[in-house]
Amino acid sequence: MDFSWMAWTLPTALFFAVIFAMLIGMGVWEYYSPGGNPRVGILRIETTRGDRLFISLLGAAYIHIAWLGLTDLSLWWALALSLVYAVGVFKFV
Repeated sequence: MDFSWMAWTLPTALFFAVIFAMLIGMGVWEYYSPGGNPRVGILRIETTRGDRLFISLLGAAYIHIAWLGLTDLSLWWALALSLVYAVGVFKFV
């Protein structure tokens, strides 16, 4: 496939493929276990699995943007920090 019209690189394509796979996975999970397991966490609002996924993706985006603006280190460190953040969101939010 030729994705040159959008100047896609392999990391960009993988990024969108992973997000798409996560959304599909959450959809399948919701199909087999409906309700989203709502709970009240540290934010004191009721969140479901989908809410926690959205919060973790949004936080990861901000972590990466801040990483690019504030440091010259590899983005792999930002990815690792984002994964730790996502685990924290799913555990405590």
